[in-house]
Amino acid sequence: MRVALVAILLILCFTPLQSQDTQQGKASFYARKLFGRMTASGERLHKDSLTCAHRTYPFGTLLKVTNPANGRSVMVRVTDRGPYVRGRIIDLSWRAAKELDIISKGVAMVIVQKASNIIVPYKPTDEIDLPELELETNEGSIGTSPYWHDMKKDLQENPQVPEKSKPASASESAKSGATASPSEP
Repeated sequence: MRVALVAILLILCFTPLQSQDTQQGKASFYARKLFGRMTASGERLHKDSLTCAHRTYPFGTLLKVTNPANGRSVMVRVTDRGPYVRGRIIDLSWRAAKELDIISKGVAMVIVQKASNIIVPYKPTDEIDLPELELETNEGSIGTSPYWHDMKKDLQENPQVPEKSKPASASESAKSGATASPSEP
């Protein structure tokens, strides 16, 4: 009897808490003074983001929150832990609360569903095969290469290109004993 009780206690203690697929309860929204502060996931809270705080769902989980009073629903992402008020199941960002029309009430009954059971429109289900790109360089067509590129090729092909003859000054020609003459063919 004692062994069975210890075994049941160990099983209950070490089994992870799984969130239910559908929860129903009260929802509230973040106060304005919290905008810009860091959430438990490390992101900053922005009033126009569609995010929420939940006690058990992992960060990044998409949840569909529905207001049964008016039928409006919104998709939110878990970025924070909470709420820490008894009886509430979710804290919404200001934008999500506005979409559900609970700003004037402050607290409202909602239905929370995990988004993996919900079809998200325009979300691709298959992986997309991207084409492989061949990134090579080519010489290009005639006339599109820069002139210095052509000059470099000419120098490599004909290394014995004579240098342009400089006009000799009178002092240099006197030293060498040569007379200035027109260039020879």
